[in-house]
Amino acid sequence: MTDYDDTNRGSIWPNDRKETDKHPDFTGSLNVEGRDYWVSAWKRRPDANPKAPSLSFSIKAKDDYQAPKESEPKADEFEDDIPF
Repeated sequence: MTDYDDTNRGSIWPNDRKETDKHPDFTGSLNVEGRDYWVSAWKRRPDANPKAPSLSFSIKAKDDYQAPKESEPKADEFEDDIPF
């Protein structure tokens, strides 16, 4: 049996974690020329223009994603202007 090649393919699935209207209706992944991406998609709102796209997408490279870091204090944040 040969290995499946998912290059230039992707899929989206219903987002079971959607809590607000700002969260995507669908999430998934995409591979373009060997690079992996996260995909988020939103359905057209019922009150939108009928000529509007059925789905809108947001795509972010998986290797560009970095977990949020704790903010590091700037060097001058600890300097006081109070003379002793």
